[in-house]
Amino acid sequence: MADLTTLDASSTPRRIAAGELGATELCRAFLDRTAALDPSIGAFLRVDAEGALASARSIDARVARGDSLDGLPLAGVVVAVKDNLSTRGLRTTCASRMLAEYVPPYDAHAVERLRAAGAVILGKTNLDEFAMGSSTENSAFFPTRNPWDRARTPGGSSGGSAAAVAARFSQVALGSDTGGSVRQPAALSGVVGLKPTYGRVSRWGLVAFASSLDVVSPMGATVEDVALLYAAIAGADARDATCALRPVERADLSLGPEVLRGLRVGVPREYFGDGLDADVASRVRSALDAIERAGAQLVELSMPHTRASLATYYVLAPAEASSNLARFDGVRYGLRVEADDLRGMYGATRDQGFGAEVKLRILLGTFSLSAGYAEAFYGKAQRVRTLIARDFAEAFAKVDVLATPTSPTVAFPLGERSGDPLSMYLADVCTLPPSLAGVPAVSVPAGLGASGLPVGLQLVGPLFSEARLLAVAHGVESLLGRVGAPSWS
Repeated sequence: MADLTTLDASSTPRRIAAGELGATELCRAFLDRTAALDPSIGAFLRVDAEGALASARSIDARVARGDSLDGLPLAGVVVAVKDNLSTRGLRTTCASRMLAEYVPPYDAHAVERLRAAGAVILGKTNLDEFAMGSSTENSAFFPTRNPWDRARTPGGSSGGSAAAVAARFSQVALGSDTGGSVRQPAALSGVVGLKPTYGRVSRWGLVAFASSLDVVSPMGATVEDVALLYAAIAGADARDATCALRPVERADLSLGPEVLRGLRVGVPREYFGDGLDADVASRVRSALDAIERAGAQLVELSMPHTRASLATYYVLAPAEASSNLARFDGVRYGLRVEADDLRGMYGATRDQGFGAEVKLRILLGTFSLSAGYAEAFYGKAQRVRTLIARDFAEAFAKVDVLATPTSPTVAFPLGERSGDPLSMYLADVCTLPPSLAGVPAVSVPAGLGASGLPVGLQLVGPLFSEARLLAVAHGVESLLGRVGAPSWS
């Protein structure tokens, strides 16, 4: 019997509708695999077997009655959800002791869309606490391990979602991307991750980290699977004032590598300088050569403010985090540590509830917003952010897409950077500029490096160009081939 966990999400609804496959049968296959193998990976914080099976049985019941599955584009598709997206009746912890027992009374908008599309939500995945990190080692509960090498990180902060897809514990997954938190783990784990344009997917029900940067983002084993999930969650939502009203274009993935013919691909030199691992550089250059042979025109260009992205991000994102996380005070919900007085309760609750990295970013953000410093730090960073966005606008006047490495290195060993915040922050140096500019970007596997670990190629497009960007990514994937699945299992 074929291993059902190898089935692509994109073909699942059709096969279930045709009676070739039962949604419950598929769900059980993923539950069994997860139960057997996730203890050595740690992708999930909790698996909702009862809820998943109930959703699957409802799909099978529709098929048994002869009801159409039209209007259910994710019918029976097994999805994992990052644990900073609210799920009604299912704990949502943000991998933090602050919210260890929090059960939301509502679903996030993206989760509502999943349920309405017929998806089967298997469970909630691990992450760096409040999505602050690049390795999923900052989880308050346990680290997640990379299925390609369990001594290494899967990336972060959406490392649990990336590992779940790579290990075939789910067909697709939702993450959130603030500065690279879907693209970087996608690259390190050998899967596909799309950060849509800021405002393309509603943030309602996503626990806020940095509100001007957070984007709910899909992950999958293939571009086609990611396009399917993206189409289900994108679109307007009146509950999020930053959500775009413009219609969502559907990606046409029918052309394959032909879509690359005549395409102008910008290659910014700033992404290929010091700090880029030689193995990654070689693999990405090889991918670019293949793209050029397929008929694309490579255009070398400069994006001079790229070098300021790291500093800009680590002023703006912690500033927003310090404001957003002020709500966790032990009064309304979440952890409460009793003390002799109100001030003592505030301090004890936040001291015990937050981990070291979250505390560090709150301190950084509070300082940059403090009287006498806000203009020198936060105000200046906002102006530099405008210059970074202008670099992208000028680049897209010359080219159709940009191509860069997704991560400067392959997956690094767990614990290697834990005591060195700067080296950890540098893991996102390639993904930060598109986040600051708000433009869409997707990471696709560029192959395996000499180490046998996945390398990611980042493709970046203009604002709201997801349909074309996904078509280009599919063309690149068709050209380069898939990296396959890790053999550890």
